[in-house]
This record gives sequence, structure tokens and C-alpha cells, in this order.
Amino acid sequence: MKKLHFALAFALLTSVVASAQQKLGVVVPNENLITQNIPDISKELAGQVKKYSESRGASIAAIHPTKKEVLISTRFGATLQFHLVKQPMGARTQLTFFDEPVSGATYEPINGAYLIYSKDSGGNEFGQLYKLDLKNLQSTLLTDGGRSQNSGITWRKDGKGFFYLSTKRNGGDRDIYFMDPSNPASEKLILQLKGGGWGITDIAADNKTLLVREYLSANESHVWSLDVETAKLSEVTDRKRTNIIQTNANFSANANEIWYVTDKENEFQRLATLNLTTKEITYHTTAIPWNVESYELSEDKKLLVFITNEAGSNKMYLMNTQDKRYEAVKNIPVGIISSAAFTKDNQQIFFTQSTAKTSSDVYQLNIKTGTIDQWTKSELGEMQESDIALPQPITWKSFDNLDVSGFYYSASPKFTGKRPVLINIHGGPEGQSMAAFLGSGNYYTNEMGVALIFPNVRGSSGFGKSFIAKDNGYLREDSVKDIGALLDWIAQQPELDKDKVMIMGGSYGGYMSLATAFHYADRIKCSVDVVGISNFNTFLKNTEEYRRDLRRVEYGDERDPKIAAFFEKIAPLSNTEKIKKPLFIIQGTNDPRVPVTEATQMRDKLKIQGNTVWYLEAKDEGHGFRKKPNVDFQRLAVIRFMQEYLLK
Repeated sequence: MKKLHFALAFALLTSVVASAQQKLGVVVPNENLITQNIPDISKELAGQVKKYSESRGASIAAIHPTKKEVLISTRFGATLQFHLVKQPMGARTQLTFFDEPVSGATYEPINGAYLIYSKDSGGNEFGQLYKLDLKNLQSTLLTDGGRSQNSGITWRKDGKGFFYLSTKRNGGDRDIYFMDPSNPASEKLILQLKGGGWGITDIAADNKTLLVREYLSANESHVWSLDVETAKLSEVTDRKRTNIIQTNANFSANANEIWYVTDKENEFQRLATLNLTTKEITYHTTAIPWNVESYELSEDKKLLVFITNEAGSNKMYLMNTQDKRYEAVKNIPVGIISSAAFTKDNQQIFFTQSTAKTSSDVYQLNIKTGTIDQWTKSELGEMQESDIALPQPITWKSFDNLDVSGFYYSASPKFTGKRPVLINIHGGPEGQSMAAFLGSGNYYTNEMGVALIFPNVRGSSGFGKSFIAKDNGYLREDSVKDIGALLDWIAQQPELDKDKVMIMGGSYGGYMSLATAFHYADRIKCSVDVVGISNFNTFLKNTEEYRRDLRRVEYGDERDPKIAAFFEKIAPLSNTEKIKKPLFIIQGTNDPRVPVTEATQMRDKLKIQGNTVWYLEAKDEGHGFRKKPNVDFQRLAVIRFMQEYLLK
């Protein structure tokens, strides 16, 4: 009997060892990943891709108020964490060490003795505020730690606490609170508000008045002022004037005047000043036929730096606020500038920039001399300049003769013949594809011979307010037709293979990928849906409360029977029988924007119908993957999907 037990145990052990040996040559998903129908991924492939997957970037997080040092955000482990840099190209000293990424840092404004920052859990976007003691690097939770969003810190000028916004009251409305971080229990509610689109943009020098933004949609926002002592909210811009962007208001050096950005009486967003007494508006950037994306006033309010979005690249300008004269900052390579801020002494500007050849890094502009110093240099892994594909602007005519544009990254010239195409659609829907660094995407162009196209279909920002409104409500599928027109364009290009096209997109781009999968099933080979919407009715029912009304303005109100019927008609979930090609669905379990049910209901229906569907879900992620192990596996799985269904 003992011999029999020994024989069974030995056989079992042998089987386990053999199985383990079999798995030695494959990539094993980590414990947070749920995979279905994804075949084994070889470690050989992972080794090939690694050359392209180890690049990182750095961005400015906060400028110290008294010292010549900056806080940056970069990744050395699995997630973005804060690091301190004390001089150009100086050592990056890590200050936070969490499994979850951190964001939204701000120094205590007088002495910079500590930081306030935000961190969520598992990508759920319920950001909680923490105080980081810079002496011992210990963090203290300041907010409720629950299912609330806490953000938008605006300090009193004397540093004796800050105002911020939170959804803690009911999960849907974003109210204004005040907190002294040295005594979090003293927190008090300043004003209850209705809606999830509120934000604080500035505070008066006497700490008595806040400028507040009310965001309603990508086409409409308003400016209010709040008397902190009386909690009286007053209109600054006319609330009755609809479909106008009026945002990012800041107090001017002149009494009774504010700076702000608006598209009033113009197709693009201009930098303007508004007289609070007479309500007279003066526009200052009319000569630039593009959006002013952001701006920042110096501490003494004598200078202003602003950033424009010009055909998918950014430019930085410096303005004298007395005479309103401005000029472009010289010696900045063409690229994407994501932020810019003055030092407290008004002498320097720190900004974050990337180019098509480089990941993002932090730079310092000396205002007096015009010289630019690089403060960080982020590694690109083993990638060489010759491995990097560069964006080329392209334009095509859509079904209604509308000009639609995007960026095209050609396959490496070492590949001959017609090349397969990956169309990658941005989210939003008011997002924008820009002339960006491809990063790990260079593996597709340089090692797989796949050309990439990043389209800006109607509804994208950056092309004027008429263009951004062209997909609203019942016009939703017109943006899908823009992809159909792009497929026509591809068919006319001698270097591209119209019979080998894959569609991929994230968030709203995921919806676009699913919609293309059934509208143009005979013209594509496969699709990848990343955190995409499969039915606007179920999406609006299940998205987080603080987002629901904001999304209804864009998509339509599902409580209206006519809108609900329209949603049901256009839903990819209602048209699965038309989807004929393989589909890969990728989702985060904790997604507060597009809930996991949007993915599972699509997956389950396709499986019942016998469709080829791969599925990847991360239990510790939300609206897209942010942790490197998960990102790496997702990338490898997409490459395997492309090998199997695009290239074969």
C-alpha cells in the first residue's frame, strides 16, 4: 500500500515538474491578471520586445517655493513616484515608494516643509489626499479614505491651509472644502454644489475670494466667484450664454480684472481679460489661429507664459502683462509641452516637453537670458534613434467632404511590399492624437513592419469648436464613418495593404473600435477594444455618479426614450452578429469611467455566438493599465494577437 502511495506521489510530482518545465519558456501572467483564450507568450518574444519597453519619462510635479529644486514624477519601479532633483541633470532622489502611482503634488507654499499629494487604490480614481513629511518621508491620510474624489488644492496665500473639492457628501456632487493639514479634523464644508464639473482656479491676494470653474461639456464652461466668508457664489461670465468655453480664470494685477481662456466669438480658444465691473472682454491672441491650451501668471503677475496647440504640436509664448506683447520662446524643439510654471522669484520657468524622438523630460527657461537647461534625461532603454518612427501629418476627405486628419508612422524601410496597418483611435471623445513619441509602439513599425495611423475623427479637440461638436448626440456614428473614409484612404496608398488592417482604441476609442468592427467587418482583419463602451445605455447607467451628467451632455440622455432607442440601435452589443473578425477586449476591474460590465457583457455575447474573442482583465487597474507588469503583459498579448490575426 505504501508502495502504491509512493508511486502515485512520484507520478504527481513528475507531472508537476514536467508542467513547470513546459512553462519555463513562456511568460506567466501575474496574479492580478485574468486571461481568457490568450495563447502562451514566449519569453523569446518578451526578450525581443524588451528593447522597446524600458523607456521612461519625467514630468514636473511641483517647484519648491524657497529652494532651487523641483519635484518630478517618474518611474523607476512599477509605478510613477515622486523624486527630488536639485540641479540640472542632477540625481533623482525618490521620495515616495508605493505600489500605486501618485499624482497632484503641491508644496506647502511658504517654506516647502511638506507636500500634499493624491493617491488612489487599484486605479479606482477615488483620489485621497496625503501629507508627506519631507524630513522622515512619512505620509498621513488627510481625507476620508473611502469612495470619494478629492482634488484641486488651492492654498491660502499665507499657507494656513487649502481649499479643495470633494465628492464625499453624496458621491456625485463636487463640493468645496477648507482644510488646515496640521489639523485635518478642522476641515469644514464651504459650499455645496450641484454637478461633478466644478473646480477652483485661483484665490485672491486677501484669501477672501475664489475663482471657480463650472465645466458642463467640452463645448461649455463658466466662471464664478465665491466669497469665502459668506459662501456666496456669483456669476462672473453669463451663465445663460451656452456652448461657450470660459475657463482657467486667474486674478490679474489690475483691480477688477481677470485673465481667462475662452472661445467666445471665435472658433478657437483665445487668451483674454475680462473687466469684472463693465464685463468688457479684451482678446489678446487672436493672431494665433489655434487653441491656447494653458497659461500661467508669474508670482508678481508681470509676466505670463502660455501654450498653444498648433496642428498637433505645442508652442510656448511669453507675454508682458502690461502691454500684452508676446513672442514665441526660441530654442525649443518641435514637440509636446504638457506644463509650464514660474519659480516664485519670477526669474525661471520650468516646463515638461517630449518630442517625436524623445520621451518627456523637465527643462528650465531662464527668462532674462533665454537659455534653456535640461534638468532630467529619461532613458529610452536600448532603443536607438534609428529605431524610432516619426509622425507625418495626413488628411483625408470623409463621407460629407469634411477634412479629417491624423498622424502616420510608416513601417521601417527594411520591410518591402505593402505594409499592414494599425489604426489607433484616441478616447475622450474630445481627446486629440498629437505628433508624439511612439515609445514601445516603435516595436510595431521597426520589428513587425506595421504602419500606424492615429486619426483625429470629428469630435476631437484642437480643430475648433465646430469640429468638436460634430459627433454630439444623434451624430455619433458620423465619427465612425470618418474611419470608413480612412479605410478608403489606406486603399489608395501604394505602400499600404488594405486587406491587413487592425483597429485599436481606448475608452471612447474602444467604442470606436467596436463600432468599426461591425460597420466595416469586411474591411478589417481584427480589433482591440481597451476599456471601451459597448452600449451607451448601460454605460451611462453604471458610470460613476460624478461623471454621469457630464457624459449625458456629450452622448445624450438615456432617460429620454428616443435617445435610449438610438443608443440601442448603434450599440456594438446590439450588433454582435455583424462582427465577423477576431476581437481582443482589455479592461480594468476597478474602472470608474467605463465599468467592467461594458467589457464582460460584450465578451460573453460574442462567446455565445462562437466568435473568436481574447480577454484580459487586471484586478488592480482602472481606466487603462498604469502598473508596468500589467502594461508589459498587455503589450505582449496585443503583439501575439497581431501576429495571429493581422500578419498571418
